[in-house]
Amino acid sequence: MTDLVVRRLLIDLDSPVARHWFGGDAFRTALFNALSMSFPVGEQFFIDSVRTGLKTLSAADQEKYRVEAQGFIGQEATHRRIHGLFNVQIEKHGLVNDWEPRARERLKLLNGFHPRHWLAITAATEHFTAVFADWILSNPDLFDGSETRLTTMWLWHSAEEAEHKSTAFDLYRALGGTDESRIKWFKRITFIFLSDLLRQTVNNLYRDGTLWKWRTWKSAASFLFGERGMIRLTYKPWRAYKQPDFHPNQLASELSRDWLQSHTEAYSIVGTQTSVAA
Repeated sequence: MTDLVVRRLLIDLDSPVARHWFGGDAFRTALFNALSMSFPVGEQFFIDSVRTGLKTLSAADQEKYRVEAQGFIGQEATHRRIHGLFNVQIEKHGLVNDWEPRARERLKLLNGFHPRHWLAITAATEHFTAVFADWILSNPDLFDGSETRLTTMWLWHSAEEAEHKSTAFDLYRALGGTDESRIKWFKRITFIFLSDLLRQTVNNLYRDGTLWKWRTWKSAASFLFGERGMIRLTYKPWRAYKQPDFHPNQLASELSRDWLQSHTEAYSIVGTQTSVAA
């Protein structure tokens, strides 16, 4: 048993954010801005998926997963709020969030689907975030030159994603979800998520006026495919999800735990829920 702690991040997001806040790098800034633009609507969907899925379980299973689900919802609601505040600041630079309205329209197509399918989508996306989080926590120096408050925001978010990476997956299985359906949804979400991320990143660069600059794409090549590149180092753990015997707990969580234990000054505790592993 572990504890899912709901934390209030102690940073100021009412102050302006620099145009190229990620160490002065246009590409890295545009990519992370795009990710943040997806979070408010995405986190709300995850909350709804887990809440609805929990209600669909038998009474015994509801009792088993209730506190874990409450912790998950609390953490995701905090992420939604924090990134909503951050997005207000970056949109002052003339950026337009085209991802969110597109996602909202796409999610309407899921109305009437069994909650199991919502959880399959959530579990797939949570795998993306868990793998991405571990990569960020393994390479915190990539944020060198960035504002401390924003570095803290991304590392805190990453650490909490690693904490609750199993919740939607376990609820999906508790509702009778099969590996075949889980992997099918994962393949669909991979295409949709990466397409949307690329589209919004390019949109951000275009509006920033840095899309066609050589240094932008030089940075992109290094950041994505270099020795410590995001895609290069996350591909193997990403594809592990397609194995029939996969479970999120197979991914390491030490970096998450270590960061949270060594940065207690960055947050205050709102509440603690007990997480019961499946």
